Amino acid sequence: MIKVLLVDDHVVVRQGLKALMSEEPDIEVVGEASNGREALEKAAAVQPDVVLMDISMPGLNGIEATRQICQRLPDVKVVVLSMHANEEYVFQVLQAGASGYVLKQSDSLEVLAAIRAAVTGGSFLSPPISRAVIDDYLRRADARHPDSSSELLTSREREVLQLLAEGRSNQEIAEELNISVKTVETHRSNMMRKLGVSTKTELIKYALRKGWAMLE
Repeated sequence: MIKVLLVDDHVVVRQGLKALMSEEPDIEVVGEASNGREALEKAAAVQPDVVLMDISMPGLNGIEATRQICQRLPDVKVVVLSMHANEEYVFQVLQAGASGYVLKQSDSLEVLAAIRAAVTGGSFLSPPISRAVIDDYLRRADARHPDSSSELLTSREREVLQLLAEGRSNQEIAEELNISVKTVETHRSNMMRKLGVSTKTELIKYALRKGWAMLE
């Protein structure tokens, strides 16, 4: 039995996926989460075989959640289910350690195929994602140095940056991450230095370009 954790901030999406998988004799939904931070907690608690992960979620996005799950729980596979088909999203997800990337507009059979492929150690990409994306990923993966400025940032810095981009104050970020306001300010200063920017606005624009936060 393949144990699956569903992660999406839309209840109707989780309900649809759960209904789909209830028809499969070899797949069992063992938990649900509505954001990346909750996904980390649920994955550690229920130890699923596969996490089916959305990208655009508040608090902690699916890309960062994927990265942290793959680092902390190497036996847990992550398949991303997203509406985004652009190359930057796909590359970031694969670099984070995901085993698959399925578009939400795909046939439901693709979702099931991606889950089963991940469990057997394989990978799955929706056909609409061009061969160029795969080639570009392999080229970057062969390089011995980070290809993206985002790799300069730590996981905690990326978390702080997403919350900043979502309009949270330093105090709110400190409470969310259980750190001091001074630590938040230090992370912010370090990010500006690493990314070569000088204002909070430039930091937020960077997060939006990367897809780590979304404008409503």
